[in-house]
Amino acid sequence: MATKIVNKLPHNLPQLQNLIKRDPGSYKEEFVQQYRHYQSSVEIFQLNPTQYNKSLAELVMFLAQVSQCFKDELMNYPSDLILLLRRHSTQLDPEMRVVMCKALILLRNKKLVEPVALLELFFELFRCQDKVLRKFLFAYIVNDIKTINSKKKDPKLNKALQNFMFAMLRDNNSTAAKMSLDVMIELYKRNIWHNEKTVNVLSTALFSKVTKISVAALRFFVGRDEENEEEDDSDDDEETKKEHQNTVDHLRLAQKVGKHSKKKEKKLKKVTKELTKIKKKNKSESFNFSALHLLHDPQDLSEKLFKHVEGIHEKFEVKLLYLNLISRLVGVHELLLLNLYPYMQRFLKPHQREVTKILLFVAQATHALVPPEILESVLMTIANNFITERNSSEVMTVGLNAVREVCARAPLAMSETLLQDLVLYKSHKDKGVHMAARSLIQLFRTLNPEMLHKKHRGKPTGLEAEGIADYAALSGRDHISGAEVLNSEEEGEREEGEDGWESASDTDDDSDGEWIDVHHSSDEDVQDEKEKLDSLTAEEKLEKSRHIMQTRILTQEDFARIQRAQLAKKAGIKERRGLKRKSQQTTADELAEISSTNKGDILPYSSIGFTHKKQKTDKASKLAKSQEGKEDRGKYGHREHNPEAGVTNKVKLKAKNFQMVKHKLQKKGKRSFRDKQMSLKKSLLKKGRK
Repeated sequence: MATKIVNKLPHNLPQLQNLIKRDPGSYKEEFVQQYRHYQSSVEIFQLNPTQYNKSLAELVMFLAQVSQCFKDELMNYPSDLILLLRRHSTQLDPEMRVVMCKALILLRNKKLVEPVALLELFFELFRCQDKVLRKFLFAYIVNDIKTINSKKKDPKLNKALQNFMFAMLRDNNSTAAKMSLDVMIELYKRNIWHNEKTVNVLSTALFSKVTKISVAALRFFVGRDEENEEEDDSDDDEETKKEHQNTVDHLRLAQKVGKHSKKKEKKLKKVTKELTKIKKKNKSESFNFSALHLLHDPQDLSEKLFKHVEGIHEKFEVKLLYLNLISRLVGVHELLLLNLYPYMQRFLKPHQREVTKILLFVAQATHALVPPEILESVLMTIANNFITERNSSEVMTVGLNAVREVCARAPLAMSETLLQDLVLYKSHKDKGVHMAARSLIQLFRTLNPEMLHKKHRGKPTGLEAEGIADYAALSGRDHISGAEVLNSEEEGEREEGEDGWESASDTDDDSDGEWIDVHHSSDEDVQDEKEKLDSLTAEEKLEKSRHIMQTRILTQEDFARIQRAQLAKKAGIKERRGLKRKSQQTTADELAEISSTNKGDILPYSSIGFTHKKQKTDKASKLAKSQEGKEDRGKYGHREHNPEAGVTNKVKLKAKNFQMVKHKLQKKGKRSFRDKQMSLKKSLLKKGRK
C-alpha cells in the first residue's frame, strides 16, 4: 500500500525560512498562509496578552527573517508590532515582549523601520517593570545611535531624538527618566552627543525630586571621565618624558665636571625633585572639565544649586555631592558666591563626618577674586578648631594642609600674625605636623617671603620675588624674570661681528702680513660674564630684562635658557654655558616653575587628607622582618660542623651501651674520707720525689 505524502513545510518554519530566502517566488503561497496564520494568532493573543504564546513568537521571528523578500506584503507588519507593544507594553508577557523587540531590531537592521519611531518606542518601554528588558534596550539604543553617527552625523535625526529624550527626563515614571538620563550620559562619554545642548539639559536633572536622578547627574559632573583620559594620551607624553630625562642628564653631567661632594649630590636631588613637580603639573587631570565649561550660565546654576542645597532634606552624602559640584563651579569659573563660605564654615569641626572632604571643597571654591575678609574668617575657624595642641596629630596635619591650599589660591587671606603662629609648628614632635608646617613655609617663600621671619626665609636664591598683588589687581608685566641672562640685540650683533671671519679678514692690519688675534669664547670669558651678571643689583637686572624684551624677539631656546637659569638659581647650582650638547637642550615647559595658583585646578583628596603615620605591623610581619638577612646563618650557639672531622670520646661515650660504661660511672660516686686521705698522700709523695 502506497504511503501518503504530507507537506511538512507549514509546520517546519526554519526549513521554510531557508527555502524562501533562496527562492522567494516559489514559496509565496506558503508565506501567505503563514502570514494569515499570524494575523489570526494576533487577534486571539490580544484577548489575553498576559499569556505566553509560543506559536505566535515563532511566527513573529519568522516574518521578521523573511521580511526583505516580501516588502509589499509586509508593509504594515512593523507598524502593527509597534502598535501592539505600545498598547499592551505593561501587560505583555516578559518573554513575548522581548521577542517582539528583537523582531523590530531585526527589521531596523534591514532598514524597514525608521530609527526615530523605533527608538521612541524603546524609550517608552523603559516604563516596564522588567530589568532584563531595560538593560537590553539600553545597550541597543546606545549602539544604534553610535552606528548612525559613526560615518556622518545626522543633525536632523539627532535633534529629533534629543528632543524626545529631553522630554523623557520629565516623565512621571522615575525609572524611565533615570534610564533616559543614563543613555544621555553614556552618549556624552562616548563623544557622540558631546555638545552644549546635552550638557545644559543634563544640568536640569540636578534639581530633580527623585534622588536617584539627581545623584546620577551630580556624579556625571563631579565624577572622573576615564575614557577621555585614555583618549587624551598621545605621543606627546613620550616626548615630554624624553625631554625631562634630557634635563636631568644635563644637570648630572654638570655635576660630574667638578669635585664630587655630598653638597652637590644634595643639590642634584633638589633639581630632580623640582622636575618631578613639573611633571605632576603638566599631567592632564582626568576630571570632566569639558562638561563644566559647556554650561551656559554657571553663575546662575551655582546660585540655584546652593539655594536647592539649603532647602533639601536628603542624606548627608547627597549634600556633599552638591557642595562638591558647587565648589568646582566656583573654582573653575571664578564665581562669586559669598554665602557658600559661611555655610561650609559651620561644618568645619574635627568631629564632623567627612570633614576632610569639606575642607577640600573650601579649598576648591577659593580663588583670587574672593574677598580676603571672608577667607580670613574661614582660616581662623580652621586654625582654632583643627590646629591646636588638644587635637590629635592627624587633625592638626589636615588643618595645616587645608590652610596651605587656601593660601595657595588666595594669599591675601593669610594674616602675618596667624602665619607666624602656624610656622612655629615646624618643630612639632609629630612628623606629619612639622612636614605640613614646612610646606606652608615653602609656599610663602615663593609667594611673599616678607611675611616670614628672617630665619624662615631660607637662603637667597637670586630669584626675583614676585610678591602678592592687591585684591582684584590686574597682573600685567613688561618683562620676564631671569631674562637678564640673555644678551641684548646690540650685544649679540657686536659679538657676532667680533667672532665673524669677514671682520677679521677686512682689517687694515692684514696688509702687514702679521697674525690677527681673533676673539674666541672660552671658559674664562664665560666666567667673567657670569661674575659681571652676579655683580648687578636688582634694579639693574630689572632694567636689563626690560631692555632685552624691547629689543629682541625671544626664541624657544631663549626661553629654555631663562628657565634653566631660574631653576639653577632655585636649586643653588651654577649654570654651565659651555655645555652645548643636543641632549642637554631643554624647553621652557620642562623647567617652568611650580605655581600653586592654577585656575580651575581640581584638588586631589591626598593634598589635604594625607597624613604621615607609621603603620602598625602584626606579629607575622615582625617575624618576617627579623628573619631578613639571616637565611645563611647557622643555629645560634652551634659551631659549624666539619664533615671530614672525627667525633670526640665524650660524644662516643653517649652513644655506647650502658653495660659497657657502667664500671666507669661507678668511679664517679662520692669518695670516703679515707680514700681522699690516701689520694692526697700519694700526690704529696710524688711531688717530694721530684
